[in-house]
Amino acid sequence: MRISAKADYAIRALVELAADAGRPLVCEGIAAAQHIPYRFLKSVMRDLRRTGLVRSQRGCEGGYWLGRDAATITLADVVGAVDGGLMTVHGESPDGPADPADATRAPGVTAVWRAIQARTEEILNGVTIADLLTESPAEPAASLLGLVGGRTA
Repeated sequence: MRISAKADYAIRALVELAADAGRPLVCEGIAAAQHIPYRFLKSVMRDLRRTGLVRSQRGCEGGYWLGRDAATITLADVVGAVDGGLMTVHGESPDGPADPADATRAPGVTAVWRAIQARTEEILNGVTIADLLTESPAEPAASLLGLVGGRTA
């Protein structure tokens, strides 16, 4: 699985906004604090604004705020906002229309892709922007993965 730079930057920008909740942040400040290319961040923020994950205001007192409470914004929401679907195989969802020839070549492969997609969605839906502000941000993901002390339970 590959997480796009756009999704990574979007998550980092939202964490930055959540950390400074209550006051607007400008793109230049977010980009500098999170080491994100400014022009790329502008594109990311447009996507986040379009989907309601952030709101913005122009002017001298303007900037960006979270569009919802950080505890209600999941990583799945963010990835979906900037990248669309969470997982594709040859550009299509594993649940989407399949080539009938694929089923005869390796019948178990589609089931594996679907299981991976379901687990990925479970993890991304189980971690919020607010979770990433905690002292131990890996805890939500580790508990979803069943990891205890770095090993699977």
